[in-house]
Amino acid sequence: MPDPPRSPGPAADRAFALGLRGTVVGVLLGIGLLYLAGVLTARDAVLAVVLGGPVAIILASCVLGVWLGYSKDALDVALSR
Repeated sequence: MPDPPRSPGPAADRAFALGLRGTVVGVLLGIGLLYLAGVLTARDAVLAVVLGGPVAIILASCVLGVWLGYSKDALDVALSR
């Protein structure tokens, strides 16, 4: 008989939150460094934060969710075969 599925615990919750915080800090730090280096103008930096920041957070949450075992949908099952 197969083992019953286990849900992620509090350690996974903390890892998820830490991963999202790291993503936000990394995005802001990267855009800030590009601005200070003169690669981005102030307008481009604001656009990168407003448009690129949410995309990075969504991608990070998807990756962290699958990695930590939160996502158990049809796509996850299809990719595991």
